[in-house]
Formats: sequence, structure tokens, C-alpha cells
Amino acid sequence: MKRSYIGVIILAAILMMNIVFTQYMVHQYYYENYVNVLIFGGLNIVLFPLAVLAYKKTINIRA
Repeated sequence: MKRSYIGVIILAAILMMNIVFTQYMVHQYYYENYVNVLIFGGLNIVLFPLAVLAYKKTINIRA
């Protein structure tokens, strides 16, 4: 079975983006920039289905 690390790299990148967006969202909330809070909160919500799709593709490749 050939190992593919591309799925793990993609999931790690999505997790890193999620952490960065969350930190930026909290920072903007502290400074009362609520439009930016909503934008980065929405981006966090969009990243979750992308992570699920990447995970499912990684599982299907390995099987």
C-alpha cells in the first residue's frame, strides 16, 4: 500500500488556518471591529466542511 501524506498536510494546513482565523477573530472582537469578527467567524464555519471533505478523501485513498 502506497502511503500518501498529502491528505495529512492538507488537514494540518486547514487546522492552522482555523487557529489563525480564530485568534484574529478574538483580537478583532477585543478592538470592537465586529465586521471583521463576522468575516473570520464565517471563514471558520466554511473551513469545517472543507476539513471533512479532505478527511473523507484521505480515508478513501488509504482504503
